[in-house]
Amino acid sequence: MRISKVLNAHGLGTLLLCLLEVLCLGYVAHSASAANPPDAAAVLLIRNATILTVSHGTIEHGSILIKDGKIAEVSQSINAPKDAQVIDAAGQFVMPGIIDCHSHIAAESINEGSVSISSMVNMAEILNPEDIDIYRDLAGGVTAANILHGSANSIGGQTLVIKLRWGQPAAKLPFEGALPGIKFALGENPKRSNFSIPGQPRRYPSTRMGVEETIRGAFSEARDYQKSWEDYGKRLAAGEKSLIPPRRDLRLEPLAEVLEGKRYVHAHCYREDEILMLLRVAKEFGFKVRTFQHVLEGYKVADELAAAGVGASTFSDWWAYKVEAYDAIPYNAALMTRRGVVVSINSDDAEEATHLNQEAAKSMKYGGLSHDEALKMVTLNPAVQLGIDKRVGTIDVGKDADLAIYNHDPLSAYAVVQKTLIDGRVYFDRQRDTAERSEREKEKKALIDKFKKSADKKPEDKKPDATVPILQKPTEKKPGEKKQEEKKPEEKPGPPQSSGIDSAAPVLPGGEL
Repeated sequence: MRISKVLNAHGLGTLLLCLLEVLCLGYVAHSASAANPPDAAAVLLIRNATILTVSHGTIEHGSILIKDGKIAEVSQSINAPKDAQVIDAAGQFVMPGIIDCHSHIAAESINEGSVSISSMVNMAEILNPEDIDIYRDLAGGVTAANILHGSANSIGGQTLVIKLRWGQPAAKLPFEGALPGIKFALGENPKRSNFSIPGQPRRYPSTRMGVEETIRGAFSEARDYQKSWEDYGKRLAAGEKSLIPPRRDLRLEPLAEVLEGKRYVHAHCYREDEILMLLRVAKEFGFKVRTFQHVLEGYKVADELAAAGVGASTFSDWWAYKVEAYDAIPYNAALMTRRGVVVSINSDDAEEATHLNQEAAKSMKYGGLSHDEALKMVTLNPAVQLGIDKRVGTIDVGKDADLAIYNHDPLSAYAVVQKTLIDGRVYFDRQRDTAERSEREKEKKALIDKFKKSADKKPEDKKPDATVPILQKPTEKKPGEKKQEEKKPEEKPGPPQSSGIDSAAPVLPGGEL
């Protein structure tokens, strides 16, 4: 209330509100209109399309019948049921919705970098459904994403898979039934090679061997923690009375879930030596690494990755942006695929996610993968890596109707998304988006004009607000009035002269800082 009065007193309140409206207009308009209405059709038919099923070939001039958010039928000829909404996709291509196995959208924060083990924090608790990147990635055909903690920690925060249900609250974003994960990181980032705060000691670990020890030490604790609960459960089942349960540890609890196979490990990595290191640690403690993320030297150890049954989620052709990425090659994805590794192409970037279809297509140029193999890298393969392949990743009867409709073959550089569906609802429609742009521009112009008029308008004479203190002018001296002599403050002994050493700095024996 006080702030509002001060703003109004200075004639700034209206201006500030107008400015905020102008800045937020683009987002608000998207939020209000882009999300599908709650009364979306229960039955939807997409017809006359080229259907890229991923699982069983291509269907020319095909149709997809959707009922209650699920794919009910896929074939060349389907009669539209009564009251069905029909999308005529003549000349267009329908593919499974793109799944991004490494994303940081829809999150209020990414890294809890103050400690090297931050397994107690959870990305699910800071989801931001108003992040405009959700809508932008929808416009690129993305329907699901693995929301990861950052890579500042040897063991980072807990992760989750979401569906990009733009316009829905945070509680509606998580992918129902998807197993949660946890982020690990190896190499330069967790050892803080490129990060330091002047005047503060470096955080442990600062070497690759320290990263390994940090992970091994944490799982040693987690194994003991797990055993304490197992022993408690056995004693309770045996009928012992007055038992005190072990103290709950929020840091070790997620790691115990990893040991029990209830939480996936997604590990940021680059170099072959650190990849093999984590595989040894995982074998030692009896857990599995679900995916290596980035894994730019995976081609060097592809046989070991395949033998361990671990997935690889990589970039298409990024390289040399830091020292540990110097040996990256664009053939990485294809070489690992040929050795039997399940490979996906990820974004790690909101803008990159808007054209993951093109990133996947690069594997056809670099490595000679087939059309279907390339398409799998952004559909079925990431679905397998995230354990959601029974629900999404292909166009099959019974699966969720998460689909992307393109005007050209999705692996073409000319392909542009026309519609994106999640659970059978149209969450992005390019035609509708384009049609509404002129109205948004008109509204934006009206607000800008309103702002300019308010800025040019002279503030009316108003009585000063009693709640706002008024600065008093100093009393003027009357003519002939003698100036009073100011009393000089008593002189006090000053501090001792500096010897060249900062007096605020601690002095160690011998005079060293």
